[in-house]
Amino acid sequence: MKYSAYLATGQMIALMQGFSKIKVISHGQETIPEGSIIFVVNHFTRLETLLLPYHIYANTHVPVWSLADHSFFEGPLSGLLEKVGAISTRDPDRDRLIVKSLLTGETNWIIFPEGHMVKDKEASASPSIFGLHRGKLRFAHTGAATLALRTEFYRTRLRHLLAENPAEAERLQNMFHISDLAPVLSGKTWIVPINLTYYPLRARENVLSTLANRFASGISDRLREELLTEGTMFFEGVDIDIRFGRAIPVSESLSSSPIRQDMYSLRQINFDDPLPSLPAMRHEATALMNRFMSDIYRMTTVNHDHLFASLLRALPFNKISEDDFRRRVFLLTDLVPDKTLVHCHQSLEIGQVALLTDDRYHKYRDFLELARETRAVRCDKGFLLRNPTNFSAKSEFHRIRVENPLGVAANEVSSLSDLKKRVRILAWLPEMLIRHRVVDVLLRQATDQFEADYVRFSRSDESKERSIGAPLLLKGSSRRMGVVLVHGFLAAPREMLELAAYLHGKGLWVYCVRLRGHGTSPEDLATRNGSDWIESVDIGYALMNSICTRVVIGGFSFGGGLALDCAARISGLAGVFAVSPPFRLQDISTRFASAVTTWNKTMKTLHCQGATKEYVEIQSERPLINYARVPLAALVELELFMKGLEARLVEVKMPTLVVQASEDPVVSAEGTALSFNRIGAKLKRYLPLDFNRHGILAGEGCEGVHAAIGDFIEEL
Repeated sequence: MKYSAYLATGQMIALMQGFSKIKVISHGQETIPEGSIIFVVNHFTRLETLLLPYHIYANTHVPVWSLADHSFFEGPLSGLLEKVGAISTRDPDRDRLIVKSLLTGETNWIIFPEGHMVKDKEASASPSIFGLHRGKLRFAHTGAATLALRTEFYRTRLRHLLAENPAEAERLQNMFHISDLAPVLSGKTWIVPINLTYYPLRARENVLSTLANRFASGISDRLREELLTEGTMFFEGVDIDIRFGRAIPVSESLSSSPIRQDMYSLRQINFDDPLPSLPAMRHEATALMNRFMSDIYRMTTVNHDHLFASLLRALPFNKISEDDFRRRVFLLTDLVPDKTLVHCHQSLEIGQVALLTDDRYHKYRDFLELARETRAVRCDKGFLLRNPTNFSAKSEFHRIRVENPLGVAANEVSSLSDLKKRVRILAWLPEMLIRHRVVDVLLRQATDQFEADYVRFSRSDESKERSIGAPLLLKGSSRRMGVVLVHGFLAAPREMLELAAYLHGKGLWVYCVRLRGHGTSPEDLATRNGSDWIESVDIGYALMNSICTRVVIGGFSFGGGLALDCAARISGLAGVFAVSPPFRLQDISTRFASAVTTWNKTMKTLHCQGATKEYVEIQSERPLINYARVPLAALVELELFMKGLEARLVEVKMPTLVVQASEDPVVSAEGTALSFNRIGAKLKRYLPLDFNRHGILAGEGCEGVHAAIGDFIEEL
């Protein structure tokens, strides 16, 4: 194969990938050593045989060829496979070619030791037994280990013979067609394990499979299934995590006495001669294979599909409520980012509270869609009914990843013993204990988040005491109803304390949310956006929903807007209230009295200068709580959030109360009334109150506001 053709084909593959929705993420490539390398990989399809050499070459700058299943060379892709250095498993001279190219260092190799790639790792605890095929145990192949051992065997032998038997050394050099011995003698042979993990693992009809069915008669079932899987990945998108493991030096496996006797023998040894050390070589090859297969399985990149599928399989009963199931998966996500436990997909590195609320990243929705399509579960009035037969992968991988992808996902992580233990524990815990654990996790996350932000952003000359900004939970006397309170822009949880104490006095559970960027310093707030604030509110809702049967959410000023946003996203709320939500602000000439009143004053500047992280000094209504400086970038985020919320008010369907001061100097009462009319709830009330200030939850006359909110909650 010409090197120029190899590079040109690699450029074509890169271009092809650029047009597709495949996203390749490499990990550990910095540990790849110099020398002759056999990369052992856990998957093989036509797509991988094309893409993987390109990505390895990009990291090593050494051409890499692959040993591919003979069936891949049937059909139109055979020529392309040959150009990227793929050799058929039925090539009669394959072993000699692999050993020779490894000796000279002219190319590295990719070998797929799992052969037909069946996926039931629970068949045995031994890493060499990775599955079942037609009812029989299947073992990983030792070919990669054997070829690596043979390469290092001949490398060491040539070094010895050059000094002790130059004629035999020359004969071996001619046998392998080696023109220059220098790279052979200075080189070293390694095995580098690679784990490929796909997310999401989906297979459905697509352009490739449709064209093949229409124009290519007689295609095999396996090819059709590959087109289903790979076409879906290509056109709909998939993340492929390529994880390189620690390199294994092959020379360490050649220290046994029988092997050394043959390796240092001065007699003539041909490539396929039966040697006395053959049993020892086989033993070492098996040990080497067990080692790298264990490494491969341990490097699985765990994703949401793995967690959903493995938990569903581990459940002791075939029926579970969807809320309970999602809580258990949430608890799993809190465990897996610990890198000492497993490697995680990047989507598990961020907050997972959406699993408990609106599922806005569609992790649960996509899983449920796949589970229903493949008949792994069916849904009935908020419950999942599991089909246990769908979690046993007893056929070839390419077939079961089409017909039973959840079985594949569950099996992929079954060899991760620490994760498996946690899955079993969470599957068997009673629902009440699961609720308690979720509350503990959410409280810890909120507290840790605040402490980390406070340490990073607090300023000795400006930040308030920790108690001002820390989230607050007040325990009620009954679990029938809980209330989540959201403070306003530039404020902190302490702003809601008077209302919280009043509601707590009525026996209610109350949680005061801390919005990200608040309670620390304006520099913190300047880095935040709507997604951060939504997640803060969701933590409060998910926490209270795990404690109480029903949940009400409410907020003041911008907190009222966030409460309405939560109600538009989450249908399970019992009710929502908003006090002085800032849909419209008073005229710019109005004399402002609090932090929020600087919005109109700065917006014209913002539209001219863009979202720069500059600050405006303000006179706040509650200086012991509120910031004295406003980050303009955060104001832009707030404005965008409120504009987007207005269009979604129609989605608020639960009972709603909106309270507004009739002479509010900051928020336009007429604007609030107009926005109130857009709310989609049948049971809704607009309550104007005779105040001439914005902050009406504290100070003179606030008792009437508290009472109105308390009455609203009691009616629920």
